[in-house]
Amino acid sequence: MSKSPFDLTGRCALVTGSASGLGLSYAKALAAAGAAIVMNDIDPERLAKSAVAMRADGCTVYEAAFNVADEAAVKAAFAKLDADNVAVHILVNNAGIQFRKSLLELEARDWQRVMDINLTAAFLVAKEAAGRMVARGEGGKIINIGSLTSELARATTGPYTTAKGGIKMLSRAMTAEWAEHGISVNTVGPGYILTEMNKALIENQDFDAWVKARTPARRWGTPEDVAGTIVFLASPASDFVTGQMIFVDGGIASVL
Repeated sequence: MSKSPFDLTGRCALVTGSASGLGLSYAKALAAAGAAIVMNDIDPERLAKSAVAMRADGCTVYEAAFNVADEAAVKAAFAKLDADNVAVHILVNNAGIQFRKSLLELEARDWQRVMDINLTAAFLVAKEAAGRMVARGEGGKIINIGSLTSELARATTGPYTTAKGGIKMLSRAMTAEWAEHGISVNTVGPGYILTEMNKALIENQDFDAWVKARTPARRWGTPEDVAGTIVFLASPASDFVTGQMIFVDGGIASVL
């Protein structure tokens, strides 16, 4: 029997910000497809708790607690993976934060914090991963997590919108330099997804009604809706797909 093009057996995936939320759902989906997982979070205790639960489900999991926006910490984390003979074949740049405030009231330090974690960190982590992929000569997969706001803006989310727009173009810049080495780089843009981070919005009846009315699918997305796209982009099935932005949004970016 031929091997499934979605089979990730023998591959190892680093998912940043994977101790909870969408990152954890991506880690679980990649593990279910056969990949070993390097889980990351800035909080070692939260990371350890999630890793234990993943291992209890039979997953191969390594822990890497580091701040994705700290260049020295990123380099040290990859050096430790090297020392432990853990090669990252797939990177999902998922770690991110939101900060809501109007641009006229926004302080520069808060702008910079959002940019550092949502955009600069993706460059820092991808640079370390891609350098090793190039050296191994086996190609690889980099999946940068954008957003519906990579394309569409909303009031009070200026730095997040700017960073996620940058993520889309960062993927294209990486494609321009790394595709010849067999490294596929793509962006996934989740729409409105049922997550703990969106709890306040989900529980707001007016906003919930707006999301359902604005989205052609007439519902919020689920973490599983997004995770399937992550597995596709991490797998051999997408080897000739690179530099693309794929929205997982129930159609919201396609209609007025």
